[in-house]
Amino acid sequence: MTDQHPNSGVPRHWVQIPFDLLFKNVTSSSLKLPTGKYLPSGKHPVIDQGEQFVGGFTDDDALVHPGPLPAVVFGDHTRCVKFAVIPFVQGADGVKVLAPSASVHPRFAYWVLKQAEIPSKGYARHFAVIRKLDLPLPPGTEQHRIVAAIESYCTRLDDAVATLERVQRNLKRYRASVLKAAVEGWLVPTEAELARAEGRTFEPASVLLERILAERRRRWEEVELAKLQAKGKLPKDDAWKAKYVEPVAPATSDFPALPEGWCWAGPEQIAAHEDYAIGIGPFGSNLKVSDYRDEGVPLVFVRNIRAESFGGDGTHYVASYKALELKPHIVVAGDLLITKMGQPPGDSAIYPVGSPDAVVTADCIRLRNHPTLSNTRYLLFAIRSPSCRGQIIRVTKGVAQKKVSLARFKGIAFPFPPLIEQARVAAEVDRLFSVTDATVHAVERELHRLSRLRQSILKWAFEGRLVDQDPSDEPASALLERIKAERLSARGAQDAAAAENKQSKHPGRRKARTPTA
Repeated sequence: MTDQHPNSGVPRHWVQIPFDLLFKNVTSSSLKLPTGKYLPSGKHPVIDQGEQFVGGFTDDDALVHPGPLPAVVFGDHTRCVKFAVIPFVQGADGVKVLAPSASVHPRFAYWVLKQAEIPSKGYARHFAVIRKLDLPLPPGTEQHRIVAAIESYCTRLDDAVATLERVQRNLKRYRASVLKAAVEGWLVPTEAELARAEGRTFEPASVLLERILAERRRRWEEVELAKLQAKGKLPKDDAWKAKYVEPVAPATSDFPALPEGWCWAGPEQIAAHEDYAIGIGPFGSNLKVSDYRDEGVPLVFVRNIRAESFGGDGTHYVASYKALELKPHIVVAGDLLITKMGQPPGDSAIYPVGSPDAVVTADCIRLRNHPTLSNTRYLLFAIRSPSCRGQIIRVTKGVAQKKVSLARFKGIAFPFPPLIEQARVAAEVDRLFSVTDATVHAVERELHRLSRLRQSILKWAFEGRLVDQDPSDEPASALLERIKAERLSARGAQDAAAAENKQSKHPGRRKARTPTA
């Protein structure tokens, strides 16, 4: 077991080195490139604070960072740590370029900063935090052993992660292919095929859609008549019925042909009509952060839909009277919810059975279909299919924030099969997805385990537990003194150069003579 310092948690033959001794800040205040000027390819890579090692490229030779190399690049906002060995251009925003001490293994300096515990300050700057750090410093030869061990382990971890991520991509493609087959009539035998084989008739989707539209109108007339009667205005004829607005059918002239018995249907056509809430909303909301409460009627946000997780910790609520004001935005169990924003928009979920009524926020769309005339689960899979997601992406607008408006969403088209076929398609998708779910969860667990293992490897490395110590190594205290001496020497040379530069700019000035006794 490694003999540890009682207070620092590092081996006794190690020392703690202040950040400003281990690194020199060589960030350029002028040689940097704004994000808007990045090229997709070019002579020089641009290293910024983003997750990707290279943010973009440039052909501007004058912007290349003057060195020294290798250098450690720190994301002041993101806390990303990168290691640069080739000439690069510094990203303009939130980048600190750090030169490790010449007496320290540069990869060790990179790894020791990468494992440092830097508390998150959100998108604020973090350089002031890391400058206060004391970092563990082992003997020079042990640094080489530590770096070799870390990178050997990390190479194997990287290979394992790459394999698992490839499995994830294959599973994602498989699920997309299942959804594609589901909405193109290839996943299960169509109702038309079964009806012919069994010598019977069937109700095509076009007739089903007519029934939905008729029920929609009947419900509107029922509600409208009740409102007129409540006001004591009994209609003398049917003129009031002319106020009804038929839902707009989607434009599908350029769409592919559907299987026999299917038709295209728009969200407004499928949506149930209830108290003027056509099933998709909201149309705008006066909901404010100041309306949030710790209890009451829960709110549904984009993040809930994306994660398919509703309620629990972190849920915001509004008071009952506020929910009454927002009645058109109420969601109930079984409603289909779609995000209006994201990268890209169009994530979807069904509000779970057994959940309390909630209020959907302004960046979400609610579609409430007639439960006996269309299958909600089929509609969920249709929205998630490549066909509908592609339509949503095409009508998404915005630069800084991509968003699909409610008006544009109304124009998308669902492939709509006969009702009994919708149920069979939905059941088969559920069956096939259940087969992959176990694999999906297993891969996620393994990726999480590998991430923890990587953290453990770095923790062991800088506690002196990853490699053996060698008593013949030069003690780290001697290395630290040498680094201090080098820093003093460099500072003296820098001061002398500055003085000489100042003298060259003012040659007429003479040095004051020291008076003699």
